[in-house]
Amino acid sequence: MNDPRDVSVGVIGLGNIGRYHADRLRNYGAELVGGMDVLPEARERFERDYGVATYEDHEELYSSVDALVITTPNKFHEEYAVSALEADLSVLLEKPLAHSVESAERIASAARNSEGFCMVGFHNRYLPSIEVLTNERDRGRFGELTHVEANYVRRRGIPGRGSWFTSREIAGGGAMIDIGVHALDLALHVLDFPDITEVSGVARSEFGTREDYTYLQMWGEDAGHERFDVEDSVSAFIRCAGGQTISLEVAWAANRPADNEFVVHGTDAGARFDRGDGEMTLYETSADGSAHFSDTEVRTRERDAHAAEQETFLQAVAAGEAPDQNTVEQGLLVQRVIDAIYRSSEQGRSIRFEEEWVAAE
Repeated sequence: MNDPRDVSVGVIGLGNIGRYHADRLRNYGAELVGGMDVLPEARERFERDYGVATYEDHEELYSSVDALVITTPNKFHEEYAVSALEADLSVLLEKPLAHSVESAERIASAARNSEGFCMVGFHNRYLPSIEVLTNERDRGRFGELTHVEANYVRRRGIPGRGSWFTSREIAGGGAMIDIGVHALDLALHVLDFPDITEVSGVARSEFGTREDYTYLQMWGEDAGHERFDVEDSVSAFIRCAGGQTISLEVAWAANRPADNEFVVHGTDAGARFDRGDGEMTLYETSADGSAHFSDTEVRTRERDAHAAEQETFLQAVAAGEAPDQNTVEQGLLVQRVIDAIYRSSEQGRSIRFEEEWVAAE
């Protein structure tokens, strides 16, 4: 198979995120052939809107596709991803890899033993500003990268209190595993996935459990504070084997302005970029001619990062080769760091990474 548009794709999990992916598959011209969901109403709506067959049993879908996009709640990632990989299908699995590190380990193991591959849905890596930044990193413009400040903060943005997003059993956590996973992955990606040595973090629940939680809008319906047993903010610090560090600030809700800023520190140059609007500035100094500062504003074309991620996935399926970006091993490292942040918060101490918990080459 040479043309990625010839790859037959199915979607598992036909809610809002599944439909978001389906729209982009259609826009790309991919062969969307079916969907699967346990809810009849989701199947009926998907079948009506996209004109494809839908199934209650995932095995029926597997027999008609080359690849799958999985967008179920976190707890069910393992069930569908492992069975698909055992059937030698390739999988684009929405972040995070799973709801727990143990479940993530089993998905990674299945991927290692499959003729297919698992690509994890960290779409922010496909932002044009990030591609410019990592290219400049590889050219040596920053010298040695030493630290990344990573922020993903909403003033009020708890996603549907009482939904699976706010259930520890189903989601595996709250703000950290939902949106913090993007900030963490992007910071590790910018540092080129160094080995981790120590993780320290504090998880807090200050807003989601309040009867008087006040918001202007909410993704989903508000079922109240009784069904909220996860954190709504996290502060964390990560040490790497080569001396690099990451400071992480994540919140679904906070009494401060929303913040999507990342600041990259290097010995020869630095950068600031905004994950939300894609704006980026490079910061340099020089004594050439006369001592001076140079601030370079980087402008890029707009791009749908989800669509670019899908294109990479489909091209890899068509070529029969796993992509070298958004790998399951990278997703597993992110999951292990999240697990360490939660354990650090629960135990009130820093967590030393086990020797085998290192980034994949």
